[in-house]
Amino acid sequence: MRIVSLLLLFFVTAAFTSWETNFEKARLQASAEHKYILLNFSGSDWCGPCIKMHHDFFESADFITLSNKNLVLVNADFPRQKKNQLSKLQQQQNDQLADKYNAAGSFPLTLLLNADGTVIKKWDGYPRISVAEFIGDIKKITDAAK
Repeated sequence: MRIVSLLLLFFVTAAFTSWETNFEKARLQASAEHKYILLNFSGSDWCGPCIKMHHDFFESADFITLSNKNLVLVNADFPRQKKNQLSKLQQQQNDQLADKYNAAGSFPLTLLLNADGTVIKKWDGYPRISVAEFIGDIKKITDAAK
């Protein structure tokens, strides 16, 4: 019974974790809710490390719990397959984010930002640390702000 309860909790929690695609909306939400922004640049249909990072890190129960409490998640995706192409407006928004935060074109690139958009921490590429260490790095920063 306990395992069923834990699985139910995981799926309920996962259902409430979502990635914003509008940075300005995320910035306003982060400011209003006193949260940080986690901005992830990914190539969802071509970048192996990006796909692996989403699976290993962002879909973990501990990350979901942390993000629901302390983060506004923003995904700046750059898919290549025609069937996954973004709207022109979304592509323009992602390009503007890349111009400001990812001029080198790194994938994946994950940034922890304050609500003003200032970079606090950066993970370039697939992190060479455990999920627990990744979460711990974020928690140190978000807990220090309280």
